[in-house]
Amino acid sequence: MPKAGKAFIFFNCDADKNESSMNIFYNRAVYKDTKTSRKNLWKRIKEEYGAERIQIAADELKAVELAITEGDPVSASDYIKFGAIRAVECY
Repeated sequence: MPKAGKAFIFFNCDADKNESSMNIFYNRAVYKDTKTSRKNLWKRIKEEYGAERIQIAADELKAVELAITEGDPVSASDYIKFGAIRAVECY
């Protein structure tokens, strides 16, 4: 059996992060747990932030970037309003 890995999905959602508000058909990109994919996830978060579809306090942007690019991307969700990052197992 192939080795399991992790991937990350960014979802736009309501302020309470209810899973029913996370639409897999709207947010179709899946980001592998690689340096390049994490950078692409950070780029997506910056685009959503710039378009004002999500909110992040200006003084927390660096923490979000570091969580996504070097740490646990799911933990960046704690700083994001109207958005969440979820991890999924993949093979």
